[in-house]
Amino acid sequence: MGVDMTNVIEGLMVALQPENILFVILGGFLGTIVGMLPGLGPATAVAILIPITFGMDPTSALVLMAAIYYGAMYGGSRSSILLNTPGDGSAIAATFDGYPMAKKGQAGEALAISAVASLIGGLIAIVGFVLLAKPLASFAVQFGPTEYFWLMVFTLSAIVSLSKGAMVKGFISMCVGLLLSTVGVDLQTGVHRFTFGIPQLTEGIDFLVIIIGVYAVAEVLYNYLTIDEPFGKDKKKVGRIWFTKEQWKKSKWPILRSGPLGFLIGVLPGAGGSIASMLTYSTEKQLSKNPDEFGKGAAEGLAAPESANNAASVGAFIPLLTMGIPGSGTTAVILGAVIMLGMQPGPLLFQNSPDMVWTLVNSMFIGNIFLVIINILLVGLLVKILDTPPKVLYPIILVLAFIGTYTLSYSIIDFYILVIFGLLGLLMKVLKFPIAPLILAVIVGSDMEQNFRMSVVANDSIGSLFLSSNITIVLIVLTVLSLFYPLIVSFFKKRKENPAK
Repeated sequence: MGVDMTNVIEGLMVALQPENILFVILGGFLGTIVGMLPGLGPATAVAILIPITFGMDPTSALVLMAAIYYGAMYGGSRSSILLNTPGDGSAIAATFDGYPMAKKGQAGEALAISAVASLIGGLIAIVGFVLLAKPLASFAVQFGPTEYFWLMVFTLSAIVSLSKGAMVKGFISMCVGLLLSTVGVDLQTGVHRFTFGIPQLTEGIDFLVIIIGVYAVAEVLYNYLTIDEPFGKDKKKVGRIWFTKEQWKKSKWPILRSGPLGFLIGVLPGAGGSIASMLTYSTEKQLSKNPDEFGKGAAEGLAAPESANNAASVGAFIPLLTMGIPGSGTTAVILGAVIMLGMQPGPLLFQNSPDMVWTLVNSMFIGNIFLVIINILLVGLLVKILDTPPKVLYPIILVLAFIGTYTLSYSIIDFYILVIFGLLGLLMKVLKFPIAPLILAVIVGSDMEQNFRMSVVANDSIGSLFLSSNITIVLIVLTVLSLFYPLIVSFFKKRKENPAK
């Protein structure tokens, strides 16, 4: 498919109109702020602002909603790095190395590398969008229930394999997450599972409540055990607001590898930034010459998922615009909004409304540049959060956690669930159980179960799950390799250290 450069240039002219620039800046800024608040992710922000778009020009409305979306991708990592509290699921991987960097007095470097990685990932994805939108949409159509099931199995196996030296604990954590994902009404049989007669559990447990509990509440409870100890070695020394040459040297290739991978995962409907960031983090740890540094403040461990989740947010627009299929929870909200505004996403959109499509793409380019500037300018202000005395900071985090939880469904029962998962997170932290496999399993568990059951029904046998397509076979091979990769690496290291044996 050739790209009509006339349409691209016309879209750039429209995107540069003052009102659209204003919407890009406003949406990006609001998205960043909302992304920092626990529980109030991009989907919530877009949903809240839908009434504002009524009466707006449809193109400008789409530009505003898109800016909120990728702005929240930037914002989600701010609280991950500074407070170990992800704004939403796609920001979880930023806690693995971002928060340890902050504890070592490198908050400024972490925020800067995160912003630049997000910019580069977003720009890579925008180029991919321009060149590959229709071919990738055609490829995404080939993913049926079986392919989606194995994609999710592969993602889970990759994240469990990260638990080096504690793979059994990682596997147990994953199984607990899968168990939690079954709570609620079975969509196929209507049977209530593990609801214990509580009506509020019929729709399941919102994974954001679990995220806020095991990260924010558990972190506060854990830190209360050592509240009189300093935050880190160099808490007050956060002067640098830019990363070092050494950090950039380690991060540049992970950023460039993770951007395209995140974009491709974002194109797959329902995959989203959570899978993209976890999978790229896993990939970079396995490729790294120093995998033991991951989880202890490795700049590349922060840069890779940040590049990937921003790229995924751009990729999610491809199935939305070309097939009318939302690529993520946020684009599902945007789909509803654009239909209400009179637009009809689908294969003919590029032919009937090329001006709207290319205005959106160009606005993403402008928005990413604006966001990296504003995020770097805010670094000095944001790191001052770390100067807040723990006895003041921790109660503020708890208040934000409870407010974020309440706004999800306005249910008091969520408070009890939040406390339960806060205690579970504390227990896992004390016993050194990895939390990431649990969270990812909760996020993908329900979809994985439904895709498994649909594929069995469609193929009439479990055996066909393994040979239904070339994509399935590739994903199975990748799953096996990801599980045995740590053992293979360990074997060759021992051979290298003891060649005589």
